[in-house]
Amino acid sequence: MSASGIRLRPAPERRRILAGAFGALAAVASGPAALRALAGAQGRQAATRAGLAFGTTVSLTLAGARGADLEPAFRAGFAAIRAVEAAASLYRPDSALARLNRDGSLDDPDPLLVEQLRFALDLAAASGGAFDPTVQPFWTLWAEAAARGERPDERALIEAVARVGWREVEISAGAIRLARPGMGVTLNGLVQGYAADRVLAALAAHGIADAFVDTGEFGALGRHADGTPWRLGIGGPRRGGDLAAVIEPFTGFAATSGDDATVFSVDHRDHHIFDPATGTSPQALSAVTVTAPSGLLADALSTAAFVLGPERGAALVVRYPGCAVRFTAKV
Repeated sequence: MSASGIRLRPAPERRRILAGAFGALAAVASGPAALRALAGAQGRQAATRAGLAFGTTVSLTLAGARGADLEPAFRAGFAAIRAVEAAASLYRPDSALARLNRDGSLDDPDPLLVEQLRFALDLAAASGGAFDPTVQPFWTLWAEAAARGERPDERALIEAVARVGWREVEISAGAIRLARPGMGVTLNGLVQGYAADRVLAALAAHGIADAFVDTGEFGALGRHADGTPWRLGIGGPRRGGDLAAVIEPFTGFAATSGDDATVFSVDHRDHHIFDPATGTSPQALSAVTVTAPSGLLADALSTAAFVLGPERGAALVVRYPGCAVRFTAKV
């Protein structure tokens, strides 16, 4: 806790307000044992493995024929997560992204970092700068101020804004450069969705047709081992509340940006999602959930739409085929 009692903890800049179910949400009522029995009666099995990545918990649930060896697929899935972390995690001081921020340049960058950063810059252009991967200086400023029980003053915000600008990132296959001193890049607005993409691709390469992936954002293939569809519960604007909606069947990808992850004020006015133009948090919304054909797209669009607000955010999302958005007003 900071001196002001504000929750300030190591957490991804994007934390889900989605409640992933182990298989169908019916598990809440009938219990995992009942689901296992149903799966067994159909000659099927399901298994779940969990770990830590991106400063949070991650888990993979795989379904397959009874007796099938799922362990190679699990290993491939977690290897995919580790590869994304090595490229773009701010929680690893040895990641390629951490080294870029430390030195202001990076030669022979990890191809996974290049892919994510190119996408981020393309979305920055498409969103008119609402999505900006160079907002890392705001996080540093607000975290330091909150630790003192304060808000940044106007002068500090102006100075931080001067170090933010997606057009100042120079990127090629051979190098990445940050044009101005004091700049910093964060991909926390898309990295967990990108990881979900990489995991499901790795699982599919191992013959897995039915899987539910939680990398901090969600992805699903096929169905649960008991034959029921995967379901995804969309939580209310504050943790611990009732579900606002349920996506059923759930396949593809979903991501949420919300004001209840890392907060800098007890009223959720100030939090980890920043308007790149001001260095402050947008005030219209508590949460934005996007479903999309890729985790990368779902994750990044939810951040951009949060900054843009309902009208302009919806206009951005509908430009991308197969995407849908749900807005939750500020509470």
